[in-house]
Amino acid sequence: MEIVMTTRETQAISQTNQARRHAMLLVVSVLALLLAVIAVPRSFALEPAAAPPAKTAPAAAKAASTQSATLNINTADAAALAAGLVGVGPAKADAIVAYRTEKGKFTSIDQLLDVKGIGQATLEKNREKISL
Repeated sequence: MEIVMTTRETQAISQTNQARRHAMLLVVSVLALLLAVIAVPRSFALEPAAAPPAKTAPAAAKAASTQSATLNINTADAAALAAGLVGVGPAKADAIVAYRTEKGKFTSIDQLLDVKGIGQATLEKNREKISL
């Protein structure tokens, strides 16, 4: 018995094969993109950390006072906020000041989450540095 394919059947098989090729190319492209994003460049490879230089007594005292000092978010200007808070640059500092000007003084440190650009991670990094 011989199977005779019509033009329509031949075209259907051809289109199916093309779709498979396109799907495989798409899968390969996505995988290559993921590997490029996930791969860690060698320049970021971990190397043994060098011992920090020993602090002199005045430097150690200054570091201790800096660590214990807090930043009042109700009175600090944008420059102080940008300099004193981790992950807060000039734009976010301006947003904090604008929020405070528009809504009034902060009554809770968690109110910083209402400021555009300040998320939970930024708040947690700075919680110990902030006062009202």
